[in-house]
Amino acid sequence: MNQMLNGRVHLEIREGIARVRLARPEKYNGLDWDMVQGLVGAARIIRRRPEVRAVILHGEGPAFSSGLDFGAFGKTPLRALRAFLKFGRSTNLFQEACWCWRKLPVPVIAVLHGRCYGGAFQIALAADFRIAAPDCECSIMEIKWGLIPDMSGTVTLRELVPIDVAKELAMTGRLFKGSEAKQLNLVTQVAADPMAAAETLAAELMTRSPDGVAAAKSLFHRTWLAGVRRAFAIESRIQFKLLRGANYRIARQAGLKKQPPAFLDRSFKG
Repeated sequence: MNQMLNGRVHLEIREGIARVRLARPEKYNGLDWDMVQGLVGAARIIRRRPEVRAVILHGEGPAFSSGLDFGAFGKTPLRALRAFLKFGRSTNLFQEACWCWRKLPVPVIAVLHGRCYGGAFQIALAADFRIAAPDCECSIMEIKWGLIPDMSGTVTLRELVPIDVAKELAMTGRLFKGSEAKQLNLVTQVAADPMAAAETLAAELMTRSPDGVAAAKSLFHRTWLAGVRRAFAIESRIQFKLLRGANYRIARQAGLKKQPPAFLDRSFKG
């Protein structure tokens, strides 16, 4: 599968890996209406494809993304206001452009280079893994415009850093490199070639049961802040689902025979 969504987001699905590319390089992949909606659309397509085992999210050209294009959004204030409405959902459009990656039942790897500012940084935070170039410039930049991070960052930041670190970054909007982001625990890995590192990680994930990987993602997101009793109950419930699945039997038999497993498409839905 090879598709361009809204002229801004390129989606390619090949050999079990979905590659999602922000495709507005002449504007450093600044987030405008079409790109925000294209990101949500790409996640919807991936969700419907059980053969997808991993997602690599990256930017074309000189940057991952410079964040929200305020000029583009400022031209249509009524549309922007409507995008803040949730219509009974837990997320508005801006939050969904980030949170859709968290909700996917497959691991998402964000590849960061050049610039990763504001809303783009919040998109990256919603991925399961972030691999950054050491010189990638990062910033929680909303304070520059007198604003706060409101694209799911309140949830994803608290999972990664202490509250004083989150406050300092959000209140100052200062720039920090990928190497410091690793020290702050905001990225998973720093690599001279972050795309190659992402491909390596995706290939390793592909060797595991797609149901087991999806279940592990669901397990930790549902239990991370849960009480002990609830966490143990979720743990047991998910494990019981896996034990009844075909991919568990395939993994078990392959392990006993010391052969590489040939897994079926993902069936775990949460």
